[in-house]
Amino acid sequence: MKMMMMLALALSVALTTAKGLPSQTTTPATWYSGVGLHFSTPPQPVADRTEYTYVCNADNLFISISKPRRTLYVFERRCTGTTLIAAYPVCLGANNGNKAREGDMRTPESAVCMPFTICSIEDASGWTHNFGDGRGSIPAYGSWFLRLRGNFPGSGIGIHGSTGNRYSIPGRGSEGCIRLRDEDIIHLRKNYVFVGMKVYIDSDV
Repeated sequence: MKMMMMLALALSVALTTAKGLPSQTTTPATWYSGVGLHFSTPPQPVADRTEYTYVCNADNLFISISKPRRTLYVFERRCTGTTLIAAYPVCLGANNGNKAREGDMRTPESAVCMPFTICSIEDASGWTHNFGDGRGSIPAYGSWFLRLRGNFPGSGIGIHGSTGNRYSIPGRGSEGCIRLRDEDIIHLRKNYVFVGMKVYIDSDV
């Protein structure tokens, strides 16, 4: 009897693995509950914007950006744990590692106890940039620039759109900022973001 039970359990695990469960599209967001930024099961990368559940209290939302997964996650702190709300694919700095100086093409990394903060939400629809690739000065930021404040060199780091560089997402290729697809920066701004929101950016390793 004991042997039969063990075989049944093994078969159940095998079937679950074969089906790819738990999947992001079918598993409740509470699967990702944990304490603070420590999750029992790390959230997975996404290729397209994915929404998981509703927001209970917008004041408790925060952003976590995973460099290894090339993904921006929106979480909500709830009494039951940290719940995954939405995820967006992103493009990060072209070079690996933490930002050490302005112009080093690296995305800054935050400490868990010292997150960055969205200090302003700026209309970037008319902004242009010259990437030095022969295209000249072109629209480059989408509709919004979410400026970050924190312990990193320089002051021009933010979360913004990808006008002119849409196909860099997901991936590496920015000068240090976090790029979203143009429609995703609009969605993020409309549904989740506010001045004072905390932003965590983890390390490459």
